[in-house]
Amino acid sequence: MFELTLQIAVVLFFVAVLAGFIDAIAGGGGLLTIPALMWAGLPPAAALGTNKLQACGGSFFASLYFVRKGMVKLSEFKLSILCAFVGSAVGTIFVQMIDAELLAFILPFLILAIGCYFLFSKQIADDDKQQMVTPTVFAFTGALGVGFYDGFFGPGTGSFFALAFVTLAGFGLAKATAHAKVLNFVTNIASLIFFLIGGQVAVALGLVMLVGQAIGATLGSRLVVTKGTKIIKPLVVTMSLAMSIKLLWSQYA
Repeated sequence: MFELTLQIAVVLFFVAVLAGFIDAIAGGGGLLTIPALMWAGLPPAAALGTNKLQACGGSFFASLYFVRKGMVKLSEFKLSILCAFVGSAVGTIFVQMIDAELLAFILPFLILAIGCYFLFSKQIADDDKQQMVTPTVFAFTGALGVGFYDGFFGPGTGSFFALAFVTLAGFGLAKATAHAKVLNFVTNIASLIFFLIGGQVAVALGLVMLVGQAIGATLGSRLVVTKGTKIIKPLVVTMSLAMSIKLLWSQYA
């Protein structure tokens, strides 16, 4: 049975700080937090549920920072928020009903493709480009689809959201990252609700890590605002490669 000790709490607090920093910029912080939670003795389901709780802290404070800086206007964004929430909730329910092995097989290659796109595409910059779809169409495609994916599986959600904003909405990279973080907070909340209902969250540990996530996310968010593409692009590429290797290793090791 899992027992929260001071040593475990301190270690996971600092893991959460680093994960929150990375998540605010490029996503992929779960590569650090989920293995750390399992190292602490949590079963896989409880590790995933607790990870959602602590991730809500990072995504909330990053989102709050971006909203306060005027990079995200929530009043223009309501339908995408709603669609992301619904998509995540449906995905969380759906994953309990079917085998997700096929997605697990193709996911590393999808994430690697995202990394390559961010590395080689000339469309990736801080300036906005031509909008490909209307906000309504984006809500029912990018927001709903990636929201479903986060509830269903999860890894790389921030990168998928950022890619959707760059390619469909024509956002510059810093603006896309800010909006991606808001939607990622929404999908985290939706998924967390169902993990809580299922009793799969170590609440005390999750709250300790939530504080660490908040600190790391605030620091990372400031770099997004001040450095933009210079820091986001290489970190997205690095985290995409790391996530792909980690997922492939988990399947074939």
